[in-house]
Amino acid sequence: MILISELTVSYNKETVIENLNLSIKTNRIHGIVGLNGAGKTTLLNSIFGIKKPDKGEILFNNKKLTKKDTAYLPAENYFYPNITGREYLNLFKNKNFDTEKWNSLFLLPLDKITETYSTGMKKKLAVTGILKKDKPVMILDEPFNGLDTETSRIIRSILMKYKNTGKTIIVTSHIIETLTNMCDYIHLLEDKKIKLTVEKANFKTFEDKLFNFIENKNKTLIDELIPKKR
Repeated sequence: MILISELTVSYNKETVIENLNLSIKTNRIHGIVGLNGAGKTTLLNSIFGIKKPDKGEILFNNKKLTKKDTAYLPAENYFYPNITGREYLNLFKNKNFDTEKWNSLFLLPLDKITETYSTGMKKKLAVTGILKKDKPVMILDEPFNGLDTETSRIIRSILMKYKNTGKTIIVTSHIIETLTNMCDYIHLLEDKKIKLTVEKANFKTFEDKLFNFIENKNKTLIDELIPKKR
């Protein structure tokens, strides 16, 4: 289990996350949702250790969570210039990882340089690297961006299988349906804190309330911008 206690994080003296508390169970897929600017990526960066919090602690099985425990897929992919897909995957050491078998799922041209890859191909390569790392904690920020429907379903199937191997999986997505179809828990990040944690049985009610809130929030302005037909 990951236990986050009283986490506060700021950028340029502006507090983005404040006194956030969250329990993240092992053998489960956890979705983090929130409006743009809510601090989802900041939270993930703090869990992974890219961003040092102002205060608070993040424990994994009662010990400080470190990068040795985690594999992190950022929303934006980066690869060294003039590196092939195969060379990129060779940066990660795992003798039990069969690159060719895994690539039969993603069909990447591993011997071509990554500059020639499409957006979706780069995402698939980055995901493959995360899988090769085989860490107990997997953090995935917008893993489905730029992917076709088939690849998205493949990754969903992989994550569903992985959660039963003792891994702790954290996923964000701006498309809530991708989370409700996969996650065991969804955590709503709002006003710098986790405001709500929802179990799978209550996803439909949560989804309806969230959509209604967003629609009603903007209804008056939309009605003003688009008047009724005369």
